[in-house]
Amino acid sequence: MSTPGAYFRLVRIGWVLAREDAFSAVPAEHLPPLARFVQRLAGLLARRRARLEVRSGRLARAVERLGPSYVKIGQFLATRPDVVGAELAADLSLLQDRMATFPESEARAAIEGSLGRSVDALFAEFAEPMAAASIAQVHPAVILRDGKRERVAVKVIRPGVRQRFAADIEAMYLVSRMQERFLPYTRRLRPVEVTKTLEQTTKVEMDLRLEAAALSELGENTKEDSGFRVPKVDWERTGRDVVTMEWIDGVKMSDIEGLRAAGHDLNTLAETLIQSFLRHTLRDGFFHADMHQGNLFVDEAGHIVAVDMGIVGRLGKKERRFLAEILFGFITRDYQRVADVHFEAGYVPSHHDASSFAQAIRAIGEPIHGQPAETISMAKLLTLLFEVTELFDMQTRPELVMLQKTMVVVEGVARTLNPRFNMWKASEPVVGKWIRDNLGPKRIVTDLRDGLHAALRVAEAVPEIAARTERFSAEIMAMTENGLRFDPETAEAIGRAEARHTRSGRLALWVIAATLLFIAWQLA
Repeated sequence: MSTPGAYFRLVRIGWVLAREDAFSAVPAEHLPPLARFVQRLAGLLARRRARLEVRSGRLARAVERLGPSYVKIGQFLATRPDVVGAELAADLSLLQDRMATFPESEARAAIEGSLGRSVDALFAEFAEPMAAASIAQVHPAVILRDGKRERVAVKVIRPGVRQRFAADIEAMYLVSRMQERFLPYTRRLRPVEVTKTLEQTTKVEMDLRLEAAALSELGENTKEDSGFRVPKVDWERTGRDVVTMEWIDGVKMSDIEGLRAAGHDLNTLAETLIQSFLRHTLRDGFFHADMHQGNLFVDEAGHIVAVDMGIVGRLGKKERRFLAEILFGFITRDYQRVADVHFEAGYVPSHHDASSFAQAIRAIGEPIHGQPAETISMAKLLTLLFEVTELFDMQTRPELVMLQKTMVVVEGVARTLNPRFNMWKASEPVVGKWIRDNLGPKRIVTDLRDGLHAALRVAEAVPEIAARTERFSAEIMAMTENGLRFDPETAEAIGRAEARHTRSGRLALWVIAATLLFIAWQLA
């Protein structure tokens, strides 16, 4: 249920977007007539300077004006080209974590409130912030460990960001419900479910203990891997609002000249990056989902160090097999197998024809085989694949879209290191090994073992299932004899809810009307 405040925030969002001429960035060809009229009307409200600016990036600039929580929403939507479209996703990808810092005194208060100890007792030195993002900012600090000074990075949550996001997400729910109601063809994309995913993802990201846990998990997964690592977490100085981790001395991957000057082999770094990402995805089913150049460093030993693990992705065994068989099918030009995998996994509804789907897959794969290996993009292949699946009613799979977005970013970083980098040659050792271990004879043994474990769990649950079935049967019999009844408290609660809904709807209409009158008065 949307409150009047959600309607007011929605009007404010529309006003800011219109003033920044952000609506012009939305492709008009697929919009219904009413939406195209609103788009043209919004263009009349745009500032003259906004009209003269480059079209790409207008939406990102407007979102930055709306504030930190909207920047986080925009960054999330940039990972969902299936929902907002490729052009808008590319525009939103320009959003950077370059927010204004908040005072050190507020950071100290957040740390002390989270850890229950004074900053001076926790750190030998605590400096001014060096970088600020939409959710948190980072302070350099020094701790004493066994009598030795040790540099650390301290990430502190932005004060009040949880409350602001909770209010802003309500407006997002309002938009998604309106989208499902007035744009029926977008229901396949499940906008309300996408908003729920955004809410859950951001809540997780706002609990810095969970980011610390993600760093710890990826650290354990990669402890035997060469060339890749993550910072170690200082759990003594980590809480809900603060995470303290190892300080990384290294060169950012965005600094190509700095990497060359430090003597690093750019081709080796690109190969290590791709292989590490695929290893995390296929072997572990757990990957860093925000591996852009700003979050990647190269230390003195030549190891890639990934930081800022607020966003992570997970893939189950079925999804990992799906990914590996798709890649392997395209490599071997077995398009029927790629199509069959989609149907076996349940991603494409069974009423569609597998041969027709294989024909669509062939239309993607054949042009790729005519190109040099170093120009073939796995990320582009997956993007085209997801576009084709729209024709076959394939519903949005958030985990696969997150994977595709991350692959696009990782592949882009590798290409900046070496524009002629051969993605397929670098990927073969990891993908090939996983296919041999999981799609060959070993797969049968693994499936049998997993099936046995599942059968044992079912056997253990049989007594409880029987007891619940008996209780449910007794309740059904009682309902058939006595009918379905509400107790007085339930009936009263339903009445109160209906009354609130009616009052909120009327109040919302008055808020919208007053806002429109204010805007008209401002323009007069």
